[in-house]
Amino acid sequence: MQNEFTQTGPMTVAKAQQQASTIFLAKVFNWMAMGLGLTGIVAWLTYSSGLALYIVRSPLFFVLIIAELGMVFYLAARINKVKTGTATGLFLGYALINGITLSSIFLRYTTTSIGTTFMIAAGMFGAMAVYGLVTKRDLSGLGSFMFMGLIGIILASIVNFFMQSNLLHLAISGIGVLVFVGLTAYDVQKIKTMGEQGIMEQGEVAIHKGAIIGALALYLDFINLFIMLLQFFGGGRD
Repeated sequence: MQNEFTQTGPMTVAKAQQQASTIFLAKVFNWMAMGLGLTGIVAWLTYSSGLALYIVRSPLFFVLIIAELGMVFYLAARINKVKTGTATGLFLGYALINGITLSSIFLRYTTTSIGTTFMIAAGMFGAMAVYGLVTKRDLSGLGSFMFMGLIGIILASIVNFFMQSNLLHLAISGIGVLVFVGLTAYDVQKIKTMGEQGIMEQGEVAIHKGAIIGALALYLDFINLFIMLLQFFGGGRD
């Protein structure tokens, strides 16, 4: 009897953890998909209405960029203190503003190129998300390494803003693809671990906030992977 209990107990706990993780991951990916959908719709509407060209040529573009960065940093730093409605509003507000700024890609790249690159990004993101879910390897070290790579990309991008080097631009894009592919696997594993370690037992507020911050991380991974691929492979307008 004791042996049977010993075998059944851990299996039951493991199964419960897996189910909790699956439910939490579903919430995270649902919010991520909602954010991406909002960004895509707003980007297309901004471009098709003719506002994209005006925004890119005005100081408003830089104001929106600064607002985006502020919203991301604020949400990441204050996620445990803000109300659930505020967290949701910040995430959706960021996705909306990002749609406005991303409308500029339609001015630079062909619609076919954008669509093709989006599908490639989706495939790569999906593959690395699956890897993050199924691998038994601890990806914490990879996450730290990729974060250092991200800092390097930011610094190199600032330098290239003044140098305007096409070669450096391609190098940044290529390295950026590797960085955000790695971050995708790391973030998915981290979110999976959150589900397994009891966030589903902490109440609706903790679940909602955890899903929002997880969705923001994956949203940023996907958007940046897409942009890097577009800069690397995208076909420009004549």
